[in-house]
Amino acid sequence: MYEDFHATDRWTTHRLHCLYQALIVAVATRHADAIDIKFVVNGSPVWIALPHPAWVEYHKSTGRVITDPLAIQVAGRFLKTAIESGSYEHGREMYNLTVAEVLEHLNAVLKEVGAPQDALMNTA
Repeated sequence: MYEDFHATDRWTTHRLHCLYQALIVAVATRHADAIDIKFVVNGSPVWIALPHPAWVEYHKSTGRVITDPLAIQVAGRFLKTAIESGSYEHGREMYNLTVAEVLEHLNAVLKEVGAPQDALMNTA
């Protein structure tokens, strides 16, 4: 779904090609409590930082874990949404998501793939 996709930039109407490239535990590279997921957008690197506390919150709520492939989907969905909504900034290399943003995109990805109800976060 979101490892290799195209999205149309809201402001320029240019079609951007987004390709997943890497997943790195950020504590090793920048001493951050996050997972950094790298995409290449039309040849330029874009990192999406997902905070570790989102993993804890999701596990507490559902008893499940966020796997690496699922984290990639979450980051990709965020990136696609940012591009299409106009909040994507050309040239910006790092986006830091909040726990709430991660969980929002996680729920959306899980709904898109038809995950069981007990995998979804209770948003009520």
